[in-house]
Amino acid sequence: MNQQTSRPNILFFFSDQQRWDTMGCYGQPLPVTPHMDKMASEGVQFEYAFTCQPVCGPARACLQTGKYATEVGCFRNGIALPLDEPTLARWLSAAGYEVGYIGKWHLASTHGEGFEEARFATQPIPPERRGGYKDFWLASDVLEFTSHGYDGHMFDADMNKVEFKGYRVDCLTDFALDYLRTRKGDKPFFLFLSYIEPHHQNDHKHYEGPNGSKERFKDFIAPGDLVGAEGDWQQEYPDYLGCINSLDMNLGRIRAELARLGQAENTLILMTSDHGSHFKTRNGEYKRACHDGCTRIPMIGCGPGFSGGKVIEELVSLIDIPPTILQSAGVPIPSTMKGRPLQQLVDGACQDWPKEVFIQISESQVGRAIRTREWKYSIRAVDKKGSLDPDSDVYTEDFLYNLETDPHERENLVSDDRYKSVRAELAGILKQRMVEAGEKEPLILPCA
Repeated sequence: MNQQTSRPNILFFFSDQQRWDTMGCYGQPLPVTPHMDKMASEGVQFEYAFTCQPVCGPARACLQTGKYATEVGCFRNGIALPLDEPTLARWLSAAGYEVGYIGKWHLASTHGEGFEEARFATQPIPPERRGGYKDFWLASDVLEFTSHGYDGHMFDADMNKVEFKGYRVDCLTDFALDYLRTRKGDKPFFLFLSYIEPHHQNDHKHYEGPNGSKERFKDFIAPGDLVGAEGDWQQEYPDYLGCINSLDMNLGRIRAELARLGQAENTLILMTSDHGSHFKTRNGEYKRACHDGCTRIPMIGCGPGFSGGKVIEELVSLIDIPPTILQSAGVPIPSTMKGRPLQQLVDGACQDWPKEVFIQISESQVGRAIRTREWKYSIRAVDKKGSLDPDSDVYTEDFLYNLETDPHERENLVSDDRYKSVRAELAGILKQRMVEAGEKEPLILPCA
């Protein structure tokens, strides 16, 4: 049996800024995601999945390394992945996989106070800054700077500009399909397909769905956390759903092509996002907060090891994806990885899965949070700057929500004396998780 048939191909289908509740299998009432829903019905859906860092670059650093952002050093956007950092691509390549990357990278550039400048936002990324993706490369460091919803360019492995015309999701998928059709096939592949949708287009200050999205999805039902809140969701949500509908249609194209190539049964597709969007209801932009609107994400696996239409109720994190990928490939999981392979839950053998997820928050703040089924507890370092400081010795309690009685996080209980013991218990758990992530145990002060 050759390598191609003995070990599964792995395709990581990665969206940007996608809330969990945009998909039908998570409760979206409009027909936005029929292909994603079908894949969930055939595979495994993780009902309670969360990012470990609601910021683009840091979340990607966690995904490539299996370590928390502060451990890697990429605690905010604009800090490049260390050149010698062990990554998924390097581990899988050493194990005989063909490793490829298409789309948004966001881990090549460094800028800001205290750092040596290295800017590649609109330039081709040198090979040493690609995290070990050496077999196929077509990417931009900051894709929203080299393209719009329609039209743009990326750079290939030889650092040549590759222009595309059409809706961006369609074009990235075209490139992925070309890769699948033309690869030699003598090795199993790991393809990291990194879309930017449904992330807003920065320079246009707008979510750019395909033409007609605003009309097609104008009758959306607003998620409960947005109802009655300020922000730009009333204007932007139809195009946001249009972006996700395009992602869905293109996932369908990829699955159909894998079937045509005879690779569907031997390809694991993992689909998730880096974080969600709260549509400027929690701060002045879309993320960088502890709230579920920007921390809860979709997560689905379908293929070898992930089948049967299961729904997993345990809380899982983006930090669990890297060990999951390595276990699927038969690669030993390094002790540096902080997550756990999701196969432990899928197989039903795990009895000690964590009851909470741990979240680091940067740029808007130096913040930390844990989320259990019942509680959300968040702290921030009031004397630190999220753009400069990775961590702190002292934090102040910031938010406490009872998610059973207040699922939309409307009533902050952080100053309510009735929940003093709850906060103390959650603070103890949070401190433990911070230490496990390589941080010093902090002092946590009550909210003034």
